Amino acid sequence: MKQAGYVVVGVLAGLLLAGVLLVVSQSPAGTPVELQAPPTPRAIEVHVVGAVLRPGVYAFAEGSRVQDAITAAGGFTSDADSNALNLAAKVEDGQQLVVPLLEGSAPGGQPTASFRVLPSVVTTATPSGDLVNINTATAEELVSLPGIGATTAQNIIEYRTEHGPFVHIEDLMNVAGIGPATFDNIRDLITV
Repeated sequence: MKQAGYVVVGVLAGLLLAGVLLVVSQSPAGTPVELQAPPTPRAIEVHVVGAVLRPGVYAFAEGSRVQDAITAAGGFTSDADSNALNLAAKVEDGQQLVVPLLEGSAPGGQPTASFRVLPSVVTTATPSGDLVNINTATAEELVSLPGIGATTAQNIIEYRTEHGPFVHIEDLMNVAGIGPATFDNIRDLITV
């Protein structure tokens, strides 16, 4: 009789152990937690032109300041009117930041106000009267523009060959030898 009791206790212990193993081995209910990368701040682009060492388009994190844009563009030139800008102002996506020259440094002696496009200088039309397409123009057509010599014309052709067609006429200022003053002289004579 004692042996029968041991058998019953052994069977019950085996069943209990099998039940515990069954419960433990089942996958948990619900959906697994997926870890995602933290959100990356959206980059904004600002076009810095005027009296800076390296005019161009620069990318910044949201909340960046005018001072950050000036620093990215290499800082002020010696003839920059640094007091005309609020260096603590936030920059915005797609903004053009114009660093004006000191009074008397620019033609007409009038510094431009910050955050505005530089005024155009009155120029003569091209001999044919048509706009020059800077994406397709030959060296001869480019040389017909005021302030563009043979070397600068060749630089334009090499730049568009290496970097692809210009998207905006302002992109021409990325070419060596073309600064804001030269660009202002030809802006009304060119197209893309």
